[in-house]
Amino acid sequence: MDMFGVILLIALFLIIIILSVSFLIIYNNFVRLRNNISKSLANIDVLLKQRSNEIPNLVKTVKGYMKHEKEVLESLTKARSFLINSDTLSQKAAADNAITGLVKSIFAIAENYPDLKAGENFLKLQKRITGLENELADRREFYNDSVTIYNIRIQSIPDLVVARMMHLNPIDLFKATKKDQEKVDINLK
Repeated sequence: MDMFGVILLIALFLIIIILSVSFLIIYNNFVRLRNNISKSLANIDVLLKQRSNEIPNLVKTVKGYMKHEKEVLESLTKARSFLINSDTLSQKAAADNAITGLVKSIFAIAENYPDLKAGENFLKLQKRITGLENELADRREFYNDSVTIYNIRIQSIPDLVVARMMHLNPIDLFKATKKDQEKVDINLK
C-alpha cells in the first residue's frame, strides 16, 4: 500500500469517527430535550392540580360575600371541571386560560368587599393562588421554550438526519386551539 492509500484510509477512519461522535452528541441532545419537555409538562400538571385543589376553597371563602357574582363562581367551578376532565394539551391550556381569567376577576371583584379583602383566609388563598399562577407562567414558558428548541432542531441540518432516524415528530406548544378555547368559553356561559 502506498502513502496515498494510507492517507486515504486514515482520512476515511477520521471521517467515520467524527460522524459517529456527531451522531451520538445529536442523539443525546434529543434525549435531553425530550426529557426536559416531559419534565416541564409534568411540572405544569402538578401546578394545575395544586391550583385546581385551591379553587373549591376560594369559592367557599368568597361565596358568602359575593352573592351577586354567583355566575363568576359557577364559571370557575365549571372551568375547574373542564380542566380535570381534559384529555389533550390544548384542552388543558384552554381551561387554564379560563381559570386564570376567572381568578383575576374574583380578585378584582373582591376589592368591592372590604370585609372579604381583609379576611385572613381570603388573603392566604389569594397569595397561594397568585404564587401558583406565577409558577405556572414560568413553567409554561419553560415548556414552550423547550418545545420550540426541539421543533427547530428536528427540522435543522444536521440534526434533521438523526431526528428522522429516531422517527421524531414536532411537539405541540402549551396553548389552546381556537376550537378548544371556544368550547370552554361556551360551556362557561
